[in-house]
Parts: sequence; C-alpha cells; structure tokens
Amino acid sequence: MSVGEKTFKLVQVGCGNMAKRWVKYAMTRSDIEIVALVDINISAAESMAKELGIDCLCCVDMEQAIRTTGADLVFDVTIPEVHKRIVMKAVELGCDVLGEKPMAASLEDAIEMEQFVKVHNKNYSVMQNRRFTKQIREARGMIDQGIIGGPGQTTVDFFLGPHFGGFRDVMNNPLLLDMAIHTFDQARFLLQADPISVYCHEFNPSYSWYGGKASAVCIFELSDGSVFSYNGSWCAEGAPTSWHGSWRIIGSKGTLIWDGENDPYCSVVQGELGSASRMHQMEHVAPASIWTGKEGHDACFDEMLAALKEGHKSETDCSDNLMSMAMVFAAMESAKRGEKIPISIR
Repeated sequence: MSVGEKTFKLVQVGCGNMAKRWVKYAMTRSDIEIVALVDINISAAESMAKELGIDCLCCVDMEQAIRTTGADLVFDVTIPEVHKRIVMKAVELGCDVLGEKPMAASLEDAIEMEQFVKVHNKNYSVMQNRRFTKQIREARGMIDQGIIGGPGQTTVDFFLGPHFGGFRDVMNNPLLLDMAIHTFDQARFLLQADPISVYCHEFNPSYSWYGGKASAVCIFELSDGSVFSYNGSWCAEGAPTSWHGSWRIIGSKGTLIWDGENDPYCSVVQGELGSASRMHQMEHVAPASIWTGKEGHDACFDEMLAALKEGHKSETDCSDNLMSMAMVFAAMESAKRGEKIPISIR
C-alpha cells in the first residue's frame, strides 16, 4: 500500500455462510482493516474470527462495534428484512456501506434508503456480481459497437431446479424476489435502458416443492422503446439453463446470442436481399474486444471499492440498483393485480 493511501476500517455485519465470501475478500486487501465481526448470534462471529484467524472485536451490536472501533465501512451480509435498519444506522454513524442484494424487502424501503444515503452524503453499493463476467461484458461491448443495430426485442429464459431447503422454500415470491433481481439487472446493464412498465404472470406449478410462486413470465417495456421478456422457473427439472440465463437480443441489423455459459456471438445481415430471396444471408460475428478483467464477486468488490477511493458513484450504487429493484416489485405487483402497471420510483 502506498504512503497516504486510504485504509478502510471495516465492520462486517452478518457472519453466516455467504458472509465468509465477503470477509475472505476483505482479507486479501492491504487497504482494509477488519476491526469487528457482528452477528445476532455471537458464536457465529466468534467462530468466523477463529476459523479465519482474524483478531478483532466480535459482538452482537453494530452500533457498538462502529463506535468502539471508529469504523468507516460496513459490509452488510444480513437477510433482506434488516438491510434497511443496518444500512441507515451505519450511514447515520458515518460509514459507507457495501451490501448483499436485494437492497431491501420492499421498494418503499429501498427508496427511503437511497434518499437517506444521499442526504447524509455517503455511499451505499449493492453486490450485483452477475454483471461482472467475461461473456456479459463482451456482449455489452458488441451492442455498444452497433453490430446488431439498435436493440428492439430481448428475451431471456431462466430454467433451473435447485433444492435449497431453508428460507427460499417458504418465501412467497422465491424466484422474483431472490433471483430475478440478477437477471433484471443484467438486462438493464446490457441494454442501458430502464423499465417503464411491466405485465407479469406469476404462478407455482403443481409439481413445485416451493411454498410460494416459483415460476413467472414478465414483459417489460423499456425507456429506449424496446421490449424485454423474462420466462423463468426455479422448479424446472431437466435441461437447465445457465444461472445467467439464455439470452437473445434482436436488433435492426441482426441478433446477439448468449447462452450464459459460452462466449456470445452475433448473427448479422450479410449483403443485400436478393430479388428472389425472402431471408437475408447471415454472418457469424465473434467479440472483437476480449474481456481480461476480473469476474464475479471479486470484480464487483473491486469496482465498488475503487469508486469509494476515487470519490464517484459505483456501477452498482444504490441509486442505480433502485431501478432493478423496481422491476422486481413492479412485477410482483402486476402479478397480484393481473394487469400491466407503470414503473416509477419518484
């Protein structure tokens, strides 16, 4: 670490299984000092400290931890229902926050959090690791280059059958609330457009092992005039898609295909339409610019912390992530009402 470089004093809140991923990342950074581990179950914090060899305060009270250590950064890896309380208290005490998705358990809470953070001139960014893969970055690059022209229609299929057990099995909206946030955020990233309306049909097939509705079909109208449709299920046994989904983005010059696992490619119009032809000949185009950066959680962590150090908003700042949250809750509301509804956060 160079002389004068900012060092963060970190309080990690939440010490469950997912939290280990966050703490282990922090341990790789020379500019982060882990000063406290906080969990409502003190033994969880103490066990994590012992397992990972971290010499720090372990307690059940985040406010105590921040005041005692002088922390200026909080990692929030708690359950969605307490994100609002954790984030707003941490910000009130002078900390910036990096947190797990989703921002909150309701859109109203997410809006209030974003405004609170802004008023206190602090930063709150949300983990959206699925924006940070080689393939999605290359797909975005191909769209930016205009290879398929302006996107007009985007579809994604998401079909998996995970048997989690635990809280997801009893959630009312397991697919939309716990998982679709990733796919919706990916759509906004790829298309660089925000939603203006949605119609959603949410349901639970008879063979589902979830208590809540584990399948959904959504149609979003976007601010660029295009349409994005999502067709997904978390109780689909057989022929699974990638966790990133299977994408088709159709533009004026051709189509981008990304199966979520392999490199994306474009199928684009080649030459003029012949007098006796009904269909254009198509050309296969591979990405010209290859992504060589980090991927997944580490890439998102790096970007969020770089934004803090450089004094600008991160790519997944709460003000941006709010629109992905709005897609989730608007879809749930549309399904409840059985009608298309507008999407607005103001």
